[in-house]
This record gives sequence, C-alpha cells and structure tokens, in this order.
Amino acid sequence: MRETLEIGSTPCNEDCAQVGSDNYASFSKLECQVYIRQLQQQFPRLLTEDGIDLIIKSFPHDFGTYREVCIVFDFDDENAANLAYEIEGNLPEDWTEESKAKLAELKAIVSKM
Repeated sequence: MRETLEIGSTPCNEDCAQVGSDNYASFSKLECQVYIRQLQQQFPRLLTEDGIDLIIKSFPHDFGTYREVCIVFDFDDENAANLAYEIEGNLPEDWTEESKAKLAELKAIVSKM
C-alpha cells in the first residue's frame, strides 16, 4: 500500500512563492525541485532505497493550485517506511548555502524568460 506524506515546498523557516502571485507557477516548481535535491543530499539513501520517492504534487487552493514536495512510500516495506518517517521527523529548517545559491541562480534564469 502506497502512503503519501506532505512535507512542504521549502524548509519551514524559509519564504516561498505565494499562490496567486504572478511568478508562482515557475518559482514554486523551482523551490520544490531544489528542496528535493537538498533532501537527497541530506538523506542519500533516498537515491538507493526501493519503495520510496520524493515527488512534487499539486493541490487545489482558493487562489489556484499549490505545490508541495511529498514522500511517497510503500507502507508495507519496513525500510522504506522507516526512511520516510525519519525524513519527516528530521526535515531541514533552512536552505543550505548550496541550495540558496542554486535557487537564486534558477530564479534569475526564469525571471529573464
């Protein structure tokens, strides 16, 4: 049985793109992609553990659709479930310096388009 844990679009102490803003569609996707990359670096088992994935999922909102990173895992797989709950319990509060730089770089590129 597949389970989904919603973990947000950015680390909890960070600002994020706001639903309904002009740049939300592009910036929220970038934020989620960089967040996934940061989590993969923090939890390298994500890249090798079967039965668990980080995905970007869209949800309805009064001002439009919003995006979040979600952990999707096989609940019946003890290793995958343990890793999913370990990640959920140890989410980063802030961007790493590398993630901040990557996000700034990507947002600058998208802003010029």
